[in-house]
Amino acid sequence: MFRALHHVALPINCHMVMEIRHDPVAPTRTRWLASGAAIDAHRHDDHQIVYAGRGVLAVTTSEGSWVAPGTRAIWVPAGTVHAHRAYGELDLHLVGLPVTENPLGLDAPTVLAVGPLLRELIIAFTRVEDDGSPERARLRAVLLDQLRASPQQPLHLPTPTMPLLRALCDILQADPGDGRTLAELGREVGASDRTLSRLFRSDLGMTFPQWRTQLRLHHALVLLTERTPVTAVAHRCGWSSTSAFIDVFRRTFGHTPGSHPTG
Repeated sequence: MFRALHHVALPINCHMVMEIRHDPVAPTRTRWLASGAAIDAHRHDDHQIVYAGRGVLAVTTSEGSWVAPGTRAIWVPAGTVHAHRAYGELDLHLVGLPVTENPLGLDAPTVLAVGPLLRELIIAFTRVEDDGSPERARLRAVLLDQLRASPQQPLHLPTPTMPLLRALCDILQADPGDGRTLAELGREVGASDRTLSRLFRSDLGMTFPQWRTQLRLHHALVLLTERTPVTAVAHRCGWSSTSAFIDVFRRTFGHTPGSHPTG
């Protein structure tokens, strides 16, 4: 079940209280979501691969958010409470796998690179119902082989648990282009930059610049899906120049923001 959202933002804050649905079986199918639509928090007893053939998909859990364009898929382990949000019209491809089958050996949500072959395999596998045929079994086997070979991508934006970090991160979530230093932000939330640096490492497992870059990349994906010009995206996300933004985007996603597919 999904609901329409009337604002554009990053994925819902995981510290909000959400009603959680239990859908035991993770479906294998394709569905369409309108831009701004969301699937509320739920969990499966199965593993699930979630892929957006068009648009940008955001998956949120209690540990943070993962954003994936059409060159990425998201692995969601069995039992993980998660919610989806669509940026741009979304062709959502879902692949369910039994809990006993974990071809990736992953126990946490992970973003995976999706090359041309894996993309076509996911699309073909999710558009046709399981008829138990040998042909479908072979298609599934090749899909799993490609998944095993798929590189993992560091596109996780962790959610802080410490109140000080939560206050600081909320400021930047509201304006990813905020260019203040950690010391300047610390004065607003009442903590030194040294204290905040330590908390970023202990609570989020990354440095402040790393977290802010992830936040800006997530926000950039959303803006690009809305067909915002690249120069405007760079400015609104806080990069010092358009060329700096293009360089970081290319190194992260493997293509320039100008060639990024829109919804």
